[in-house]
Amino acid sequence: MIYKKVKRIDEKISAIGIGCWNFGGDWDTSNDDNAIAIVHAAIDSGVNLFDVAPVYGWHHAERVLGKALKGGLREKVVIASKCGLVWNEKHETVNDLSRKNILREIDESLERLQTDYIDIYQLHWPDPKTPIEETAKVLDEIKKAGKIRHIGLSNFSQADMETFMTMVDIDEQQGLYNMFERNTDSYHNIPLAYKTEKEMLPNVHKYGQAFLPYSPLFQGLLAGKFKNGINFSARDIRNENPKFSKGRFEVYYEGYKRVQAIADEMEKPIAQVAINWLRQKEDVTSIINGVSSLSQLEKNVSAMEWDISDEYMAKLNAAIAEFEDM
Repeated sequence: MIYKKVKRIDEKISAIGIGCWNFGGDWDTSNDDNAIAIVHAAIDSGVNLFDVAPVYGWHHAERVLGKALKGGLREKVVIASKCGLVWNEKHETVNDLSRKNILREIDESLERLQTDYIDIYQLHWPDPKTPIEETAKVLDEIKKAGKIRHIGLSNFSQADMETFMTMVDIDEQQGLYNMFERNTDSYHNIPLAYKTEKEMLPNVHKYGQAFLPYSPLFQGLLAGKFKNGINFSARDIRNENPKFSKGRFEVYYEGYKRVQAIADEMEKPIAQVAINWLRQKEDVTSIINGVSSLSQLEKNVSAMEWDISDEYMAKLNAAIAEFEDM
């Protein structure tokens, strides 16, 4: 396993982590026993970063991860969880980073995860209704209480990040980043107030923060999952991604075919190529990668065993140039 170290976090973090969204039941591949087996195998492979959130499976993903880490495994991992998304009985979500809500969420997450602390506690999405000062104050409070070790921001503008930094230390940022979504302006129809390559990565470098890119395989397209078109079921949450709609998907699929051709020339799986494209960037710390099977985990971990040459990196960058601002 390759590990990366950033100035603001003491631990070395595995260059590939496990995204736990599909542990929650929202994907076709969700299965508790399978998820627990994946966690155990990942740790055995040297993976130490697990990214989760209360909203993944409406609390279920946190419960599964907590169960999987029982028996002495908790101290071997870095847990990155989140707060700030709440929902009603219809699963309609709203953003809430108020003092009252964060105090409630941190204790409930600790209980579900069966731990006394969360290593990296991230604000999932901005909440324009709550003053940054209020959110920063309560984060500082729960950090001093030992409930969290580091503070992170997910999907925040860099202007807001700078404001937070005047009140509390921001040790990590998370953003949407893959070959096809480099400076994109939306995720699942949610506007993004940041450009990952142009804004977030330079600041991550400047401040010595960790950076965790999510959706590194473009929700399966860069893993070769859609060779015959979109094939997930009507219940799969990826149906909510408008980039998979007719008329838009075809553009990304043409990009996939170009990358696949280069991967074939390299004699490497396209998923490993997409992972390495990210991993070889200096300011990418740990790639948040969802895993649905032990065989998929093994293949993804194997991507840490080789590098993309300068020649092929140039070919790949040329093949995906049109996606720089899409």
